[in-house]
Amino acid sequence: NPASARVLNQPCYVDGFSKPCRLSTSSLDGFHHSSNSHISNTAENGEGGAKTVSSHKPSTSDRCTQTEPWIPNHETVPLALTRAVQSLSLEDALPESIPFADETPTKLRREDEDAEEDERGKDQTWSTIVEETIQPTTIRTLQQQHSKGSEDSQGSSPQTPTSSSPAPPKEPTSSPHGGPLSPIREGEKMLVRRNSEKSRDSQDKTKQRLSKKAASSTNLLTRSPSLESRAKDLISSTGSQGSRRGTQSQSIKMFIRGRPITMYIPSNILNYEELKMDLPSQKLDLDWVYGYRGRDCRANLYLLPSGEAVYFIACVVVLYHISNQTQRHYQKHTDCVRCLAIHPDKVRVASGQTAGVDKDGKDAGTFLCVIDDSNEHMLSVWDWNKNIKHTEVKSTNEAVLGVDFSPTDTNNIISCGKSHVYFWTMSAGTLTKKQGIFGKYKKPKFVLCFVFSLTGDVLTGDSEGNILTWGKSAADIKTLGKGAKETFQIMKQTRAHEGSVFTMCLLQGGAILSGGGKDRKIIRWSADLAPERECEIPEKFGAVRTIADVDGEELLVGTTRNAILRGTFSDGFVAIVQGHVDEMWGLATHPTQNIFLSCGNDRQVCVWNAEDHKLDWCTTLEESGLCADFSPNGAVVSVGLSTGRWVVLDLQTKEVVSDLIDGNEQLSVMRYSPDGSFLAVGSHDNFIYIYNVTEGGRRYTRFGKCTGHSSFITHLDWSKDGKYIMSNSGDYEILYWDIASGCKLLRNRFESKDREWASYTCVLGFHVMGVWLEGSDGTDINALCRSHSERMVAVADDFCKVHLFQYPCPKPKAPSYKYEGHGSHVTNVRFTHNDSHLLSMGGKDTCILQWRVKGTGIGDHPKEHLASSSSLCSSSSSPENGT
Repeated sequence: NPASARVLNQPCYVDGFSKPCRLSTSSLDGFHHSSNSHISNTAENGEGGAKTVSSHKPSTSDRCTQTEPWIPNHETVPLALTRAVQSLSLEDALPESIPFADETPTKLRREDEDAEEDERGKDQTWSTIVEETIQPTTIRTLQQQHSKGSEDSQGSSPQTPTSSSPAPPKEPTSSPHGGPLSPIREGEKMLVRRNSEKSRDSQDKTKQRLSKKAASSTNLLTRSPSLESRAKDLISSTGSQGSRRGTQSQSIKMFIRGRPITMYIPSNILNYEELKMDLPSQKLDLDWVYGYRGRDCRANLYLLPSGEAVYFIACVVVLYHISNQTQRHYQKHTDCVRCLAIHPDKVRVASGQTAGVDKDGKDAGTFLCVIDDSNEHMLSVWDWNKNIKHTEVKSTNEAVLGVDFSPTDTNNIISCGKSHVYFWTMSAGTLTKKQGIFGKYKKPKFVLCFVFSLTGDVLTGDSEGNILTWGKSAADIKTLGKGAKETFQIMKQTRAHEGSVFTMCLLQGGAILSGGGKDRKIIRWSADLAPERECEIPEKFGAVRTIADVDGEELLVGTTRNAILRGTFSDGFVAIVQGHVDEMWGLATHPTQNIFLSCGNDRQVCVWNAEDHKLDWCTTLEESGLCADFSPNGAVVSVGLSTGRWVVLDLQTKEVVSDLIDGNEQLSVMRYSPDGSFLAVGSHDNFIYIYNVTEGGRRYTRFGKCTGHSSFITHLDWSKDGKYIMSNSGDYEILYWDIASGCKLLRNRFESKDREWASYTCVLGFHVMGVWLEGSDGTDINALCRSHSERMVAVADDFCKVHLFQYPCPKPKAPSYKYEGHGSHVTNVRFTHNDSHLLSMGGKDTCILQWRVKGTGIGDHPKEHLASSSSLCSSSSSPENGT
């Protein structure tokens, strides 16, 4: 009612702040004043200075505001001219030991979140002056008694401790503003009002603002768990003399998309400003690459005389020694590699990133032919040794799937693709094109591949399952006009496969291999295309994408499901390289062994051996797997799916031992407590489901549900004692939960600042603030992981990079080592159980990179450690660091 609003408009002077704070009705109910409460000029500390009390701020909207002293002789103070606002939570009620006193009237300002409006040029101020007399009945309503002989309390909030030694009361003084302060006593209590010289309009605006604030304050106070404990925190965290902001030494803010996130500084950090952010003492070296890109690339698997198979995935060209089972890596590409060509000397290799969709052509070695992926598919010929473009011409507006030099005439080039095959002639620095004429034969939708026979003919494989033999013949003058030269005509059609002919390979002696899509067959043909032998690869590996000859008998086969097979027609084929075929998100490492698990949208759950670099086993689920975690005993692993369902798999039997559902939205995080007695399941329905775990991880019963996030759960971690959880959500919240007490939300985040965490995967938190670049979008970091040694933290970002920081890194612009290799957003990172390796997972590139952690001493790289943090943060790492 208006009378209450007028009372609320009065300044409430709190000694220890040396600044007043405006209280709503509900917040006044939370204060219990002793009968000796008084008005004093100032409360002196031991040195004569005003005490400053720091405070905890649990939210950005529900609080009263602590402001600077009133500026004499000024009616209003524009927000732009005032100093930064210190926010005080309504939970932070003061005990009786802190008297209410101040002789200097002040002008309250708005909360610090409203500073954005000030930047837009709005002059908005708070008024603290009213004209009307304060009614005694209103005062009685707002006051609360707590002594034994007092009246019953009006509010339900817990009482704060009473003062044991109240200071003697002092007489109020007149206001420098000109309005005398008039004490109004009700029993032993006293409030102060100031006569106003303000206009009625200013009062009305103030009342409107206050009514909104009072409503929100009421809502907050009803949720306050413990005013008494907060008061103790306030007393223990009293700032130094003359401190402008009480919590300045205890909390800092970081901003994501303009939203402030308060971080509380742990007690063991005495001087945050003097913390030095260094590079981590460890570095990463690329150790192994899991996967192969066969799902959408062709002619990208070759065998070199060195015994190495060369292929690519993501931004890495891999040279895999089949017998020795070792890998070498070319890492100079900055985006996904899409095409590959081998020089005739079998030593040089050409690789191209995302400009082309298939292999680069090859000739006797002087020139390199490239077709890019622009709308006109520009064909260019390069003198690669001199780094000079020899010629360039528009190719076609249709998709191009292959290009190659003739092995007998380096001036002839052939390209093929959607509904076309072109025969190019290079002469005097120019390229001329002739189109292959299908004539009486059905024109295929795609010409997918071709090879040159030993007789000089061209054999093409198409989407109709046919192999067409093209031979040179006299020019068709009717079609091409006078002066036309000889051209290639179809000489023969051979039915080869059911479905598309994806690849062909010429063997020594003239025999030809063809690989089918739909029928998954590999067929050996004689030089005149008579079938000799055939075999079929297992269905789980997909269709035949490309074939590489090993020794005339043994073959390497790249498949459409991103596997490389090795075998013969008589003995069959086994996989030597395997990988996922769709976007991946779930990654977990075993607690005691060098084993890790991956899962993704292809519904595959794969368990890998990081020592042998092999796939131990794989199973297919009914839905996409998005997250996973091993139990601490290492016997089972839980996998969260895209439908709210989650399953628990036995690592030995590979069987599902538990199958449950929580909600109907995708699950984003699974995390066992350190002792394995609980499992936390984070969902996109904003809840965290907690389960009791028994029978060694094979039995699960619902324990409770954490309710309080306003967006989907993204990350969570358990405390080392297994009693608490820290969680992040899609709207950048950081919340803490008391699981042991029944999944209760800890509204006072300040109390969790010193808690130790068994793991650290939350992307938002004090200890990892420095991993965020200034101006970051909230989705720029997908995942992070602290090492078990707690000395470093790895970060997976949205820009194909893996970063390595020291841990903790709580300051902005923390330096890091940056590593490239992924060709899409990096979705997850995890350290192995002994921190010997780091695993990083790409999303769309379906690639898992295994990095060896290499320790270094500070003296090993003096220049790097002497460099400034800002320069180190902005610069890329050297090739030594994996860039």
